This record gives sequence, C-alpha cells and structure tokens, in this order.
Amino acid sequence: MKIAGISRGHNASVCLINDGEVEFYIEEERLTRSKYDGAPFKGLLFLKEYAGEVDYIAVSHTYTFEPPMDWTQEDLYMGFARKIGLIKNEKQYFKMGDKHHELHAALAFYNSGFDTAAALIVDGAGTFIQLGEGITGYEFESIFKVSYPDDFLPIYKHIGVKGWDRENLKQKGPKGEELFFTKHPGIAKTYEAATNYCDFHVLEAGKTMGLSALGKQNKKIPKLFDDENLSNKEFFIPDFPNGALLNKEKFKWLETSNKEELQKNRQDIAYAIQKETEREMCFLINKALDLTKENNIVISGGYALNCVANYRYLDHLKNKINLYIEPVSHDGGTSLGAAKRLWYQLTKNTKKKPIKNLYLGPQYKTEKYEILLKGRKVERADEKKIVEIIEGKNIVAIFQGSSEAGPRALGNRSFLFDPRVINGKDIVNKVKKREWFRPFAGTILEEDVHKWFDLRKMDQSPYMMYAVNCKPNIKEKIPAVIHFDNTCRIQTVNKEQNENFYNLIKAFKNKTKVPILFNTSLNLAGEPLVETLKDALNLLDNSEVKYLYLPEIKKLVIK
Repeated sequence: MKIAGISRGHNASVCLINDGEVEFYIEEERLTRSKYDGAPFKGLLFLKEYAGEVDYIAVSHTYTFEPPMDWTQEDLYMGFARKIGLIKNEKQYFKMGDKHHELHAALAFYNSGFDTAAALIVDGAGTFIQLGEGITGYEFESIFKVSYPDDFLPIYKHIGVKGWDRENLKQKGPKGEELFFTKHPGIAKTYEAATNYCDFHVLEAGKTMGLSALGKQNKKIPKLFDDENLSNKEFFIPDFPNGALLNKEKFKWLETSNKEELQKNRQDIAYAIQKETEREMCFLINKALDLTKENNIVISGGYALNCVANYRYLDHLKNKINLYIEPVSHDGGTSLGAAKRLWYQLTKNTKKKPIKNLYLGPQYKTEKYEILLKGRKVERADEKKIVEIIEGKNIVAIFQGSSEAGPRALGNRSFLFDPRVINGKDIVNKVKKREWFRPFAGTILEEDVHKWFDLRKMDQSPYMMYAVNCKPNIKEKIPAVIHFDNTCRIQTVNKEQNENFYNLIKAFKNKTKVPILFNTSLNLAGEPLVETLKDALNLLDNSEVKYLYLPEIKKLVIK
C-alpha cells in the first residue's frame, strides 16, 4: 500500500510511505527556491514522477479549513492530484488538518521504535479551534499516551484563546483529557516573541538560540513563567496566531537608541528565554511522566529543534526517561506523520518501523551530471585531494545522493571546513552572509565521539539534535565548531549511514588526527538548502566558495 502525505503551510512538503516505510520526502522550498513556500505543487509533480499512482493521500495543515478550487469548490490539492494522475477520486483523499499535534506525535512515535510512549508536542499554534463566534483557540502544548497501531489518547492540552475575557479555565475534554484555556502565549510563542525582539524573523528561532550563549542573567528581566507553566502576562503580549510580542510600553528599557545597550538587552533576553523555556519543558516532561506513567518520552513540534534544550533534558531527567527527539519536528514533518498515521489506521498493523535515515529526497542520475558540468573546470579527486584543499583553509561544498529531510545538513548537501581554524566561524559566516555569532556543527566519526564529547548515555547523534558539551581541552583543538558556551551541535556518522562522508572524515583524521569536519548547510543566508546539482552550481557562481566536490563520480568542480 502506497500512501502520499501532503503538508500545507510554511515548511510545505510531500512524502511517500510504502508498506509503512518512508521512501520519499521533500519540502516545496527546495524545489521552488522560495523560502517557506506553502503550496506543494512541485512536490506533488515530483511525487507523481517518483511513485506513479498512489492508493491514498493524507493531508495535514495548521488550519482546519480546506482551500477550494475555483468555481467547482473542489479541494485544491485533491483536484491537482487527480488531474496529474496521482489518485482517481475523492475516496482516496483523507483530510487530517484538524489533527496537527497528533500528526507531530504520530511521526515521533512511529520513528522512535518504542512499543508505547508519552508524546509531548510543543509547537507555535497547532490546530486552530473554533470555540464560538469570534473565539479561536490555538494548540500550544499537548501530551498524548500512544501505542500501536493507532491509539493516540489525549492527556493534556494547553490552548491559547483569542476573543474572550476569561483569565484561565480548566476543564475535562471529551476523552477525559485536561484542557487548560488561557490568554497566555505558550512556550514556542514566547520564544517567538524573544526572536522578534532580537530582530529576527519569528521562524528563525535558531538564531535566538545561538545568541543566548552570549547573554547573562539580567535583573531587569522579570520571571517569564510561573509555577503553572503560564507565561508572564505583563511581559508578553499575545498576538495570536502570529506569535507574541514583548511589552515595550511597560518595560521601556527594552527600547534604547544606544546600539551597544540594545545588543546587550537582546543577548540577555535570548539567554532568559532559552533558560526558562528549558525549565518549562522539564516541567512538561515531568507532567507527561506523572499523567501517563510512561518512561518512554517522544518530543516533536517546532521547539524540538532546540538542540541546546534537548541536551539539558538529558541532564535533568537522565535517570527517569528514555528519550526520542524527532528530527523532522517542524511542520514539514506532519506530511510524514499523516501518511504514517493513515497507514497504521488502515492496516491495523502493529509492526514497528522506526526511522532508518533522513536521506529521503529524490535520487538524481549521476550520468546527467556531465551535461551540467560541460564548460566548467573539473578535475578527478579523491578524499585525500579534498582533505588537502580543506587543510588550505578552503570551504568545500559537497553534493551527493538524496537530499536530507528536515532542516539539518547531514553530509549530502553541506559546506565543509577545517574545524581547527581559530577564526573559522568568522570566515564561514562571512561567506554564508550570516550573523557573526552563529555557531556551526561538527560531524564526527561515530567510533570517536566519546573521546571528544560528553553524550551522557547516548551512543550516537546522527541527526544534529543535541548541542553537547565538549570534553576538557577539546575546544582548543577544534575552535571553529565550539560555541561560546563550550558546546557543539554534533552529527555522528558511521560507514553504513553515509559511506562517502565517512570516508572523507576518516581521511581527514588520518592526516590530522582530528576525526571531525566542520559541517554547515549548503545554502546562503535566507535561502533554502540546495536540492539539485544545478542549484549547487548556481551557489558556486554566486558566492566566494571555489570548490564543489561530487564524491559519487569522484569529481571536483573548481571556480
């Protein structure tokens, strides 16, 4: 049985599930080259080319309404899928737009390999719920007790409400779940407020996370959350559904004409929101443990991409839980969650099919590479040659195989650099046109990771979901990938996971005694990750990068 998944909205994506296994996934922005593209039409065309006809389509979205198709009032995406021959009729089309948090939970649970679990979803707004005329609720945080094949029992929901004058309301839902209605923005929304204050786009919370390492405790900043997981209503102004704002009118020190003071304020706000949301997440994890009596915890939703917080859970809760953090935890992942959920619903199968890897994009034919390389300077190259170039303080782009699902570059669409270069962060941030403080990841041979980093009880970190502490005297050896707080967002790699990338890092280790390469996404600031070789060549032409390595054909493109 082949099931396609569609996610509409920012991070729009399509995927294919075949017999319960993920075969294909791609985000629309990778194809259109338009950041946060919300309409996955190109993705559906790619899916048609890849899969032919499918048995069913599962559709997810933040909103509950469905977009009509012109005067016929046919669902827009169903009509398009029918016209291109992906499905034949509406009986093959399942709308799951009212289950946003459940779909986040489904992907995390089915990918985890756990038999049962408590799923904690922390997202910006989740499903929009009409509670009455002019009154809309927005899912912030949810807890589910989950088991096979398709049992997602709601336990707790924090719902932000716009359009009423009641302060807080607790009541039981239709399945006995605890419903907490508030006017307070949730964890992700408060983080968005801080992100907005730091002069970043609200979807660029990763920048706030990076900036937080430069901040300090500031007495002018009030306590951001109370003991009931409610945000400070004096400090945060709800702006549902788009986010929240800091109350600059009441806290006038937030605005200043002094640039240095303003920058310090932003750093301290970033520090405060990072620390306090970490604590609130631990509060919710403990709540999930208490309400579900489950020791297996899966976490998804936008906040799950906070790799600094993810590592802190291992500190605070290491003796209590078995933890799985979903790597495709942004809204694009709900296409996968919807397709997986529908497959288990229809088949009633109880077989576990956990995640294997994230290299899920289209597989491009290498024989077509030569056409695109015609007229360019191209040389034969092996790992030793690439190591020599990297040792010369050169940035090397690597392009191979299928693109990575989710926001992290894992060696198929990456920029690589020497982690030993003292000012390496400055060099690469300048070339990528990023803010000077932004940190970078390090990819390390799996067999060497415990010699260099403290993974707590983990043996691997293949998806860059944790910013881990480095061991003593390590920062001096690889300063380019160690952040101001002595952490590094790491990817572990083994030969089975990515042979070409593994062999390259192994060659670097053989030459330098360092089993790590500096790794960052193959894009420039504000652009989607590169998808095709044509995209990679365009990036080469429009940046200061001079080298593009194609390990599948052992070729090096030189500008």
